[in-house]
Amino acid sequence: MHFEVSQQHFRNAGGFGVVVALAGVQHALSRSMQRLETALQVSLFDRQKNKIELNDNGQMAVEYAGRIVGEARDMAARIQAFDRGRRTILVGSCAPAPLWEISQVLADLYPERTIASEMRENQVLLEGLRDGVYQLIILPYPVEEAGITCAKYGEEHLFFSLSPAHPLSGSKALYMKALNGETMPLRNRLGFWREMAVRKMPDTRFLEQEDVAFNELVQFSALPSFTTDVALRREGSPKNRINIPILDGEANVTYYCLCRPAAGTDLRSFFRGIGGDSDASSNAK
Repeated sequence: MHFEVSQQHFRNAGGFGVVVALAGVQHALSRSMQRLETALQVSLFDRQKNKIELNDNGQMAVEYAGRIVGEARDMAARIQAFDRGRRTILVGSCAPAPLWEISQVLADLYPERTIASEMRENQVLLEGLRDGVYQLIILPYPVEEAGITCAKYGEEHLFFSLSPAHPLSGSKALYMKALNGETMPLRNRLGFWREMAVRKMPDTRFLEQEDVAFNELVQFSALPSFTTDVALRREGSPKNRINIPILDGEANVTYYCLCRPAAGTDLRSFFRGIGGDSDASSNAK
């Protein structure tokens, strides 16, 4: 921490120089600097009457200090994440549907743990798993990486939900471009589904809504919307709606559960429950 204080004060002053302004702070800092020099057995500063500056030794010390401080912070973050993982299972998902079931399954399997969840972007989830932020993540693609267990969880398929009066309501299946340019209500907090919809239908005006407002729009308007097979099984189909499968490859997703066994959270019971042997499916070397 001596390095961190010195580094901050010098850089804030500009040119690694500190002007003596506050006597109490300066004296305390001076003593810290002297102790540091004594510990290293070298002089780190050129001292003048009202100013102290780093010499070449000090410049090198500050460079090393930056690395040490970074490693110390990383150590603290990793230890905290490890401790949190012993008490909490934080699940990160790319979409809402997997969390509907997985959170309850984990709560039943690990009643002594607190189960928490959130949705984030795919890359953020993977980096968070590597760094120990998440104990379990769900992605829409498999990952083959040393130290990571990856097992198939399930599938989800996107549908258009159309009113009977819509010109395409008689279609057996559609590509997303068929409705590009229309106005569509869209649930918020959809994870990767939102990005995919905006990318595949760039001319569509999406009206993002909370769940209650979204359901009312679907029920009382003729606007087309999205649903999925998982949502239909869970919530049923709205009245006066025709659900048409979407043919785009990105609209038909297989989910994968990933964890890092070496991180200290034993999820073997969970992986056995979804049909994945956590030992056999691990890519640990």
